[in-house]
Amino acid sequence: MKTDGIERLGFLIHDAARLMRRCFEQRGSEYGLSAAQWRLLVRLVKEEGVAQARLAELLEIEPISVSRLLDRMEEGGWIERRQATADRRVRMIFPTDKARDAFAKVKAVAGEVYELALAGLSQEERLATVHGLRTVVDNLTAHAAGETNSTRETKK
Repeated sequence: MKTDGIERLGFLIHDAARLMRRCFEQRGSEYGLSAAQWRLLVRLVKEEGVAQARLAELLEIEPISVSRLLDRMEEGGWIERRQATADRRVRMIFPTDKARDAFAKVKAVAGEVYELALAGLSQEERLATVHGLRTVVDNLTAHAAGETNSTRETKK
């Protein structure tokens, strides 16, 4: 049976993500943040004022690990913790101006990494790659939520 490399899909996605992350870390290291801290910072800038527990969900890491990351980032002046107005037990996390400035610069670094990763692909191939990966993510997300193709179709 000819598979055209489909059996390697998981390895290819994993390797591409690992290599992109490594390249990003090398290019983004001048800011003194780890890859985990960058991921957290990106989420924070996009979802300003998010609860610490929600950050753990978004990053798919344990709440204690998020707490440690936030401790280091707060010490470095990257984030600010505030009590939620509705529930004083909940800590809301906000990026500082320093974080917002760095985010703008790191977007340029990300663009360089993406360009490097997609070199040699036509615009049509780039769009097809992104579309294909988006579909893979959507399919697996729906599967994890217990949806089938027919239930997803009725939601559209």
